[in-house]
Amino acid sequence: MSDWPDEQGNGRGYGRGSGSAQPEGARAMRHVQRGGQPGQPGRARGGVPQQPDYPDYNDGHGQPYGDARDDMFEPRSPRQDGYDSGYNTGQVYGAPNGNGQGQGNGGDGDGYGTRAPRPAPNWRRRLKIGSITLVVVLLAVSVGTYFWADSKLKREVDLSKVIERPEGGAGTNYLIVGSDSREGMTAEDKKNLHTGSAAGKRTDSMMILHVADDGGNTMISLPRDSNVTIPSFKGAESGKLYPNTGRQTKLNAAYAEDGPELLVRTVEFNTGLKIDHYAEIGFGGFAKIVDAVGGVEMNIPKGFKDEKSGADFEAGKQTLDGKQALAFVRTRYALPGSDLDRTKNQQKFLAALASQVATPGTVLNPFKLYPTMGAGLDTLVVDKDMGLFDVASMFWAMKGVTGGDGKSMNMPLAGTVGSNLLWDKAKVKQMVSQLNNDEKVTVSGG
Repeated sequence: MSDWPDEQGNGRGYGRGSGSAQPEGARAMRHVQRGGQPGQPGRARGGVPQQPDYPDYNDGHGQPYGDARDDMFEPRSPRQDGYDSGYNTGQVYGAPNGNGQGQGNGGDGDGYGTRAPRPAPNWRRRLKIGSITLVVVLLAVSVGTYFWADSKLKREVDLSKVIERPEGGAGTNYLIVGSDSREGMTAEDKKNLHTGSAAGKRTDSMMILHVADDGGNTMISLPRDSNVTIPSFKGAESGKLYPNTGRQTKLNAAYAEDGPELLVRTVEFNTGLKIDHYAEIGFGGFAKIVDAVGGVEMNIPKGFKDEKSGADFEAGKQTLDGKQALAFVRTRYALPGSDLDRTKNQQKFLAALASQVATPGTVLNPFKLYPTMGAGLDTLVVDKDMGLFDVASMFWAMKGVTGGDGKSMNMPLAGTVGSNLLWDKAKVKQMVSQLNNDEKVTVSGG
């Protein structure tokens, strides 16, 4: 039983050990007097046994209770007899070296474990790592883009099937064809673009682009109504040999008869110029490319209107969208020179389109570059040996012609036979010789 009086002073104890269910009340602890004779246990007033005196019992900071000290964090001295009370010895937890003395890393010797200051950043190393990372990312994107774009090229023309080919010269010669193919176009597309619904495909425009090894590119339009001889050839699909019968017809008939391979064979036979690469794009792909680059600005000297192509233009500078661009390059009935004027418009527009595609605003902007490449490459038909670098070289050369680095012209003409246009054979021979030697073309076109 406890000796503590209750709050009413009745002598009943409700303190610790009272065994009562009644809760403890507030109580005052009697003051204990240390005393007694040496060697004898002392008794305090009220019969409470005197508590042992432990001189080395400390307050957790190494200081005996009762000694007033200003420095409350002075470490205590260990007992000589090995006794350890288990209280905190004054060690500062978390000190870097773990000894609580503030010595070593981050310590300042006053008992507090302070963190060492961070070293200054090595900006040279960071810039080096950042530069290397940027180069790796750009390289990965470039390689990925290359293989993505290369996989989209339709390598469907086999120039190895072309027989009796002329000797090649300096530079690279591209035969660029705009076909009236409606492949992939919906009925609504055909109506919107005024293309009609004719089956199959024919050449709507043809031109030779000579890319010189030392600059000075030349673009030569081949009128579709040019009078040519269909030579001996091997069928692209059948492999059958067809002899030269001396038959003369319009140039676009060669394409209609046996496709790109016979067209290349006919151009080479009638000019003596070797064609190194073939590129063809249809109506739908042409319009998509123009829309992908945001339109192409053209300066039209004189307005014209044509119901068949859907053209309706006023004179002056204007930006043509895909639909308007297709109408512009197809119109011939509303032009004074008919097909000859149309080939000139085609040259102007293709050069302007190439210039627009090759601008930094397109090349460096992925939101324009990828749609443009996707729209163009999806419908671009090329020969089996033509790669992306050849495609890029072709477009850069077309841009160069616009910038004055080269010449654009029609085939030299000597008159007509019926509705067909006759080439001036002497001028054509001189022109081909100059092209093969990468010389400036001095002859005039039709």
